[in-house]
Amino acid sequence: MTKNLTMCRLQLKITGIVQGVGFRPFVYRLAHELRLTGNVLNNSEGVTIEAQGQPCDLALFKAAFRDQPPPLARIDSIDVTPLAVIDDCDQFTIVHSEKESLAVVAVSSDKCTCKDCFGDIADINNRHFRYPFTNCTNCGPRYSLINALPYDRPNTAMADFEMCPQCERAYLDPMDRRYHAQPVSCPQCGPQLSFKQADLTLLSSKESALEDAIEALIKGKILAIKGIGGFHLVCDATNDNSVSLMRQRKSRPAKPFAVMVENIDAAKQLVTGSTAEWQILSSAERPITLMRKIDAQDAQPALSHLVAPQIDRLGIFLPYTPLHQLLLDGVKRPLVMTSANLSGEPIITNSEAIKTKLAHVIDNILDHNRPILNGCDDSVVQVINDKLQVLRLARGYAPLSFYSEQALEGNILAVGAQQKNSICFGFNHNLFLSPHIGDLVSIEAEEFFHHTLNTFSRLYGFTADRLVHDSHPDYATSRWAQSQSVDRTSSVQHHYAHVLSVMAANNITTPVLGFSFDGTGLGDDNTLWGGELLLCDINQYQRQARLSTFALIGGEQAIKQPVRILLAIMLEKYSPEEIKQLDIPALKALSPILFSNLVKLWQADTSIKTSSIGRLFDAVAVALGMLNETQYEGQAGILIETAANSLNSASDLNHFDGQSELQALHSKSRDSIAEHHEAISFDIKLSNGQWSSSDLLQQIVEQITQAPLTPLRVALIAKAFMDALCDMVCESAKPHLTTPIVLCGGVFQNRYLLERCEKQLTAQGNQLLSSKNVPINDAGVALGQLWHAMHNQHV
Repeated sequence: MTKNLTMCRLQLKITGIVQGVGFRPFVYRLAHELRLTGNVLNNSEGVTIEAQGQPCDLALFKAAFRDQPPPLARIDSIDVTPLAVIDDCDQFTIVHSEKESLAVVAVSSDKCTCKDCFGDIADINNRHFRYPFTNCTNCGPRYSLINALPYDRPNTAMADFEMCPQCERAYLDPMDRRYHAQPVSCPQCGPQLSFKQADLTLLSSKESALEDAIEALIKGKILAIKGIGGFHLVCDATNDNSVSLMRQRKSRPAKPFAVMVENIDAAKQLVTGSTAEWQILSSAERPITLMRKIDAQDAQPALSHLVAPQIDRLGIFLPYTPLHQLLLDGVKRPLVMTSANLSGEPIITNSEAIKTKLAHVIDNILDHNRPILNGCDDSVVQVINDKLQVLRLARGYAPLSFYSEQALEGNILAVGAQQKNSICFGFNHNLFLSPHIGDLVSIEAEEFFHHTLNTFSRLYGFTADRLVHDSHPDYATSRWAQSQSVDRTSSVQHHYAHVLSVMAANNITTPVLGFSFDGTGLGDDNTLWGGELLLCDINQYQRQARLSTFALIGGEQAIKQPVRILLAIMLEKYSPEEIKQLDIPALKALSPILFSNLVKLWQADTSIKTSSIGRLFDAVAVALGMLNETQYEGQAGILIETAANSLNSASDLNHFDGQSELQALHSKSRDSIAEHHEAISFDIKLSNGQWSSSDLLQQIVEQITQAPLTPLRVALIAKAFMDALCDMVCESAKPHLTTPIVLCGGVFQNRYLLERCEKQLTAQGNQLLSSKNVPINDAGVALGQLWHAMHNQHV
């Protein structure tokens, strides 16, 4: 190149999600368009570019990273340094990766197969035709197959698959969309399918394996199918016998199953939704999206009523790999797809574990030989008031990374909560929230916790010099943190951490008013909190109000048998003799001896107390006859919400017996419906900093016992209960119009409650903080813990 006095040379160091997302070919093509010379390379700090050219072209070059980065990239920082012009620099090149001492690149999550790759597998003239592992730079697995940084093929699960000449040509061509797509492969050189018996006896391979799996599903068999981040248990969602058998074999009597369908048109035969819901469903993350069922008689094909019994929502998702698409194209019906695991254990990632743990559940296995290095479950989301709420942070969204303007002092590890565990790492300007780990209630779950910890420690060369954990001393995470030889270890109260997680999502350190409503978490007074109003800043919190406490008779057993909770709250207002006279079926079903023993336990006043609104939901659901024993977490809230929703739509009323009264209601005029809605209401007063749980339940019991408990009355009481909670929240927030409001904790996953609270709070002038992609359940606690620690460096 002839030396030009106006020529300039810049170095750009870029951090964020910039590896494995087509960033280098993007830079390469952009440099060629702008006639720039220089080079670009990946290293463990991100991407480093040296670019030389005219100042105006360099300005356009820099602006492109802000205005039009690759679709899967996220840029956190760009550090620009002027360099001396190099006279003989006459081309732009891509340099091979190098290793640096400390990684700050954000590992990308696994993404859905892109439109182009789905097109390739459907094109009979394409060499990827019907190849289940087709991918390119713009899509496919990342987190689940990475072993080390930088993100290059030798550091992934594809290290042992040698590329054929055609794949290698595409891999090395910066103008090809498969340039440096680390999992790139084809039928000649890549992973292959195998169809096996439950004992791992091989039955068929490659295309035959796919055809055999399709045939087995059509015949009603239950399969374990290996995906990106783990195995699914799969069966025909329209086949009552298959779904019933899966429930029986897996000992999962009621918890809803997710369903995968082949495309949006198929989804519209089963669910209805807003524009935002359809966009989320078909996004690059392809999460399981909770959407409203359409009328059962209109569903085509009709789903088995056992897929999601007694509720009006369906978890639905679209194919996110070529394998899923090929399966759905073959069976031409919706498929149940649920995580392959035993209750309380993480998703299974290899067929040997399927054989050991789930051989009694399945008929066959559709396996493949690409290892899953980092297990990752499906994400679960819903849309409320047109905003995304993440319920399970996993494939597509996690690892979730944040860039902090404030640098951290040292390396901080927050180990999260006991339930829905995730962990959070912080160093330099970076915060990383791990994918969903699960409930730490089994050896396998704790092993997965350690595996995830080791994965992130290895990827980022991370060694913690500070640990943060929940204030509950008996959580597995707390015990682990206390056992480590780390000088600085601190704890954060559970419900405060919930609020802090939303503050972190919004990069806020100034005061907020947090409503932290969940199941249980240890409070400062050794009761189990869960109905808290907290005035918080980054340093501390003040408990402004709470739900009045009640006894959990028998401790953990009360959560499994919530009639104990119902009885405990009622005993605060009624004598045992009065309770016996009340027509509440759940209480009448107790034997005289059990009733007497439970009363004695309550009178002894030795049971732990709780202020949990989640447990209050349990009591109300039992009183309304919705359940006797809790079969899955959040069941009471889901059933109460379903009942309330039935007043607003005639859709899918199959969750009740005898719908004539509700059907008649829906045939009436809007004014008549409003009269019915207003017929029942409850009121929760704040007195001495407490909302009275017993006063509220007494009002509910009076409504239950004054007239027959028909489906309509159940629906009206359920709605009135949640309306009272909403009014309680809004009344408490009214004096705080200048303080941002945080609604967090698992209770606010109740769509009806959160939707009504948000609308009413906004109408009265409150400012609401969104949780964004951070779960408001316990999966977000680790981020809250870290947010507190990084702003209290010397505590």
